[in-house]
Amino acid sequence: MEVNPNSQQPTGSNVAPNALGNVQRPGEYLRQIRTKQALTVEDVAARLNMPLKTLDALEQDEYNRLPEATFIKGYYRSYAKLLNVDATALIQRFDEIYENDTGRLPHHTLQDSPIKIMGKLPGSNSDRNKKWLKRIALAIVLVAIIWMLVILAQKWSAKKSDVAADTNNTEQAVQVLSLGESNQAASGDQLSLQFNHPTSVHIVDGTGKVLATGRQADRLKLSGSSPFQIRLDDATAVSLSLNDEQISLSPYTVNGKAEFRLSR
Repeated sequence: MEVNPNSQQPTGSNVAPNALGNVQRPGEYLRQIRTKQALTVEDVAARLNMPLKTLDALEQDEYNRLPEATFIKGYYRSYAKLLNVDATALIQRFDEIYENDTGRLPHHTLQDSPIKIMGKLPGSNSDRNKKWLKRIALAIVLVAIIWMLVILAQKWSAKKSDVAADTNNTEQAVQVLSLGESNQAASGDQLSLQFNHPTSVHIVDGTGKVLATGRQADRLKLSGSSPFQIRLDDATAVSLSLNDEQISLSPYTVNGKAEFRLSR
């Protein structure tokens, strides 16, 4: 009788094997190792800074409850590192069964994924500096225009100072708005960062607004429009979540640094 390697097999025992079995699934294997090491799901979730529902989906190998394949591999690597087991065989087994379970390729990018990592930021530092110079120049022009409008409004008000009371009421109704004044409530995506030690960050939202920059050590709660442009000088110092969904940075970290775009 031929055994389908992609089908989930009953373990029949809580004793963890020394290595991933020929037909064993990654989540099942990690769950057995966790049980053998006397760790609870709450222990693992706290150490990995991962929601319990995500950890449960990993251990049950229920990939339709998880984001795209790239993230799942990152979760498996972090979990394997915590349990001190080799992640290579886990990732290989995941690649073998993922398409069969979900109908999607393990290396594709989901269009409907709630979180999309969009790769490294294009352009050099020089290109970004040029963009900022253009934005600063545009801001200066806008300030100059508003200042001219203020001067004209003041001159107009002075000429009307001797007019009747109803004209004076009209003048008093004229208001000069300061640059950046807005009555709109803050809205958009919520970005949260926690630091286990100080590091430098630079975060810009989809409108070009700088939400955070420089060396940070305290927890940050930011609100803006996605996609976010994020640069972390030490990714190991940061725990990141978007709209309360934890983001694993390990798959996107090179030499300790992470630079990527993030959107919902």
